[in-house]
Amino acid sequence: MRNLAILLSGRGSNFEAIARNVASGQIRDARIAVVISNKPDAGGLETARLLGLTALAISSKGKEREQHDREVVAALREHKVDLICLAGYMRLLSPWFVQQFPQRILNIHPSLLPAFPGLEAQEQAFAYGVKIAGCTVHFVDEELDHGAIVIQKAVPVLDTDNEHSLAERILEQEHIAYSEAINLVLEEKFEVAGRRFVMKSTRH
Repeated sequence: MRNLAILLSGRGSNFEAIARNVASGQIRDARIAVVISNKPDAGGLETARLLGLTALAISSKGKEREQHDREVVAALREHKVDLICLAGYMRLLSPWFVQQFPQRILNIHPSLLPAFPGLEAQEQAFAYGVKIAGCTVHFVDEELDHGAIVIQKAVPVLDTDNEHSLAERILEQEHIAYSEAINLVLEEKFEVAGRRFVMKSTRH
């Protein structure tokens, strides 16, 4: 049984989807060991408590980035975490944090990276006039929305879409993609070659 950690700053709808899929067995041989937020009033913490999960508020207010990161990492180590999933965690992790968990931190971003990194990605894509949007699950490295890509899901942009409807349809795919990516990473049958996430052949 592998231990997952969820880091969030708000409601955490991707966290809720992960929790459902852990409970149903769609995410195999895993449990959510701890949910951590840098915001004590984050809705996701209340959801975690209602689900009977360990929920910690480790406030980032007024702290240097690395000081806060060290507090979070101490909690992750205490709960013997195997994989960390960022679910709307609105802080950049310090290089030191990333180095503690190489290829063990996942993030989901609502665009087909490398297009539209950063905030408001769905709005950026809609304003740009792309015909295909989507979402990306990737490993976290020292740069913003940059690590090796594990899974991408394409979402066609319809002529009838507005920013809100497009964002909703991307979110539906996020909930599917994140759990698929978690299973792939936990199986440990992959390698990262350059920037490419490649499944190892089972043939001998």
